Amino acid sequence: MVTGIGGGGRTTVAAATALAAARSGRRTLLLSAEDPALLGALFGTGGTDGEEAPREVAPGLVLSRLDSGADFRSRAVALQERARSALDLLGAEPLDDDELAEPPGADAFALLRALRAAHDPAAHDPAAHDPAAHDRAGDGPYDLVVADMPPVGRALRTLALPEHTRRWLRRLLPPERQAARALRPVLAQLAGVPMPARSLYGAAGRLDRELAAVQAVVESPGTTVRLVVEPGPAAVRALRAARAGLALHGLELDAVVANRLLPTASPDPWLAGLASRQRKALKELLDDCPAGPAAVCELPHLGREPQGPADLGELAERIPPPGPRPGPPSGTAPDGDRAGGPWTVEDRLADEGVLLWRLPLPGAVRETLSLVRRGDEVVVTTGPFRRVLPLPAALCRCAVAGARLADGELTVRFEPEHGLWPVGD
Repeated sequence: MVTGIGGGGRTTVAAATALAAARSGRRTLLLSAEDPALLGALFGTGGTDGEEAPREVAPGLVLSRLDSGADFRSRAVALQERARSALDLLGAEPLDDDELAEPPGADAFALLRALRAAHDPAAHDPAAHDPAAHDRAGDGPYDLVVADMPPVGRALRTLALPEHTRRWLRRLLPPERQAARALRPVLAQLAGVPMPARSLYGAAGRLDRELAAVQAVVESPGTTVRLVVEPGPAAVRALRAARAGLALHGLELDAVVANRLLPTASPDPWLAGLASRQRKALKELLDDCPAGPAAVCELPHLGREPQGPADLGELAERIPPPGPRPGPPSGTAPDGDRAGGPWTVEDRLADEGVLLWRLPLPGAVRETLSLVRRGDEVVVTTGPFRRVLPLPAALCRCAVAGARLADGELTVRFEPEHGLWPVGD
């Protein structure tokens, strides 16, 4: 996932990352919803004809452009076809394709579906079982998928959508209530109100399975995020907030790309001043992201907008291809759902009478951090990002005794609650 601060050059960095990976020998898919003219200019392939089909733009690199409007229209028309008998019964006139306007939020769902399809083409496309279809459409199998994401705020909200929606479904239609479906007519008569139909639970179950499949892709050990910034004071602040948001949602930071760096040896005092301010901001980025899994990669300003394979190739030579993560994060439940995230519980009952829940939140600041317990869940907010976390089983029987943010880590203290905690002999 390549995201970052708005206007920082995310699409260019995503394309350079994909090209670097393809040159390293990996078959790579680049997903982007960017203007086809811009994508065509980057790869030197034209791209103003509105062609949406996946196509090979460099050896080992397939570009697939997302069109959320077309995706919405095709799915809306298909839904009408499935409901045709009911619509005919009601005397309704189906909408034509050209009458359907893309609603707000359709781009998020199109992106999530594309990520799921790229991860497992057979799950969405019956033709994916046919090897010849792969060759014709350039559709997998891929060693790496590079997703050109929206700015970091929208990107995180999109990636968190499956988890949030599944939680809402469980609250509104608890699965355990389906066990009472045999008693539904009796319960309806006793209560005097109609009970939810079996079809409602069936639809909710299908939606939950689809969302779970997308959530599994987002939370996969092989999924990482690359942040793109153009160094400056505002970018440093935004990067810190973004790192805290990524950590809150359990997403691994692959690298920070400092893009469009000006040369430091310019004789022009105005340009030299800009370069000096950039380098000062870059030093803060380096201090925030020490060398390691989230090292800072520096890309120079080319003096123009990147145009064609030569410019893109120059950037690809300077950018590291994504590397595989070593394994699944701690705290991952067997069924694929996060058990509270990649965080740990430290037992200090013997010495201090408390349990410590440690949540790494690099970049978080005390002024924008809040923690609220609701039953067996905790609502954590850092800046504009929020997540509802289920408490580990042991902590559900404890009371919150305090919390502390230090060195990029939130530590929550829990004390056993009288009457709920087992007492030894």
